[in-house]
Amino acid sequence: MTGLPRPRRVLDASALMAYVWLEPGADAVEVEGSVVSAVNWAEVGEKFASRGQDLAGWRAPFTAVGFDVVPFTEVRAEAAAALWARTRAAGLSLGDRACLALAAELGVPAVTADRAWAGLDVGVEVVVVR
Repeated sequence: MTGLPRPRRVLDASALMAYVWLEPGADAVEVEGSVVSAVNWAEVGEKFASRGQDLAGWRAPFTAVGFDVVPFTEVRAEAAAALWARTRAAGLSLGDRACLALAAELGVPAVTADRAWAGLDVGVEVVVVR
């Protein structure tokens, strides 16, 4: 992570997309002081591209408010893989598990708009925004 203060939460791609496109739950997503895994950032970028939006400079408005993208390292990849068995029944993707693994590492809540995360018992506080 860059020289930003310690993050207060980790955002899943679904939460960040709800915020960006003012979908239900957007008002419950706090971008300032948040981080996102590079895996989830790629998912958001994919959505931008699929909507025909220019990706040039799309990160700047986020970083201006203290938001950061955290690299998906080998250790984080292994932590995400280790969550597979405990999240398989809920159908969580690699991106979902990358978010949860980062939140566990940082000791902060994981924020999502995906209701499948409700009731997960993975040692991380999960905040479902819709």
